[in-house]
Amino acid sequence: MARLVVVGASLAGLRAVESARRAGFTGAITLLGAEEHLPYDRPPLSKEFLTGDGTPKQFRTEDALRTDLDVDLRLGTPATGLDPEQRVILAGDDPVPYTAAVLATGATARTLPGLPALSGLHTLRTLDDARALRTAIQPGSRVVIVGAGFIGSELACSARRMGAEVTLVEAAHVPFAAAVGDELAPAIAALHTRHGTDLRCGVTVTGIDGDDRVRAVRLGDGSTLPADVAIVGVGAAPAIDWLRGSGVKLDDGVVCDETLQSSAPGVYAAGDVARWFNPLFGETMRLEHWTSAAEQGGLAARNATDPAQATPCTLVPYFWSDLYDSRVQFVGVPTADEVRVVAGGVGEDTLLALYRRDDRLIGALGVEQRRLVMRLRAQIGKRVSWNDALEAVAG
Repeated sequence: MARLVVVGASLAGLRAVESARRAGFTGAITLLGAEEHLPYDRPPLSKEFLTGDGTPKQFRTEDALRTDLDVDLRLGTPATGLDPEQRVILAGDDPVPYTAAVLATGATARTLPGLPALSGLHTLRTLDDARALRTAIQPGSRVVIVGAGFIGSELACSARRMGAEVTLVEAAHVPFAAAVGDELAPAIAALHTRHGTDLRCGVTVTGIDGDDRVRAVRLGDGSTLPADVAIVGVGAAPAIDWLRGSGVKLDDGVVCDETLQSSAPGVYAAGDVARWFNPLFGETMRLEHWTSAAEQGGLAARNATDPAQATPCTLVPYFWSDLYDSRVQFVGVPTADEVRVVAGGVGEDTLLALYRRDDRLIGALGVEQRRLVMRLRAQIGKRVSWNDALEAVAG
């Protein structure tokens, strides 16, 4: 009997299950989740979950998964190993056989080496992490956030809304440079300074002081920041430790071909854990974005259950972030020969910039340019020329 095993009960894993059933797969489906929680939406954890009523957004009920989608749902059951020759995934000591598998184990929060175990020191990746932060951040709290990327920046916005005093510490000279390029990263930094967040760039953290709980954060420039809460938001690492020794090729993720198939036959990967060759850009990439996880999860399951009809993953990367009262969006890739601002500018309420490589549009950054950015994403997917893109935004 055909059996699809999906490892990871978050967005990519859920979309894999849904897509397989939608495509007509009638075999058995097992969904393994390391957390005890039903699949939930992660982006709100750093935003609405903290500032709202603390209710997580669950994608589907348990009954919908078990009955409507006919899924063998195993929560609180992390995968511990994979045997490609026997086509078995280990869930603890329990072998789960598969004819096809989708690995969607996501990522884990990175931390800083040598940090003490203190109350008030947090990372954010899971629902339980977010619940702890919601309790820790109070009006008047002194919050120091290490890392001004997506998570750190969104946490800074939320903590400010919760009435905390926030200092955002970034080792790079400007945040978001890797995401949007050096030229326009200052546009993101300007959002913090305009809204009263103390942003300190080009400085590292050398230690965190405290007795039983966090009292201060020490910086490489010799200064010390008093802190009631310290949050480390320095990125995420793909959750692949359980695959070591399996023979599956790993390199900052599960290495996949253009169809998202790993080096093991019948084993595909999706979401934060997948490092695949994207033929649309001629690049190997690993993405940690909501849209990528959703799109890859669906495609990986279709390819895994019908490999004869497997299609390449040619998605256009897309991320968004709600920072204070601004929606920041980026589509495509930031490594460009030219970046041209075509509307607004750094420090203004709106911004639209296009990214060129050779004679082709390969990226776009927008601040409060919601519909236009999504149209540009579609154009990048169609390999539109640079001149055509300029004419489209001018019109």
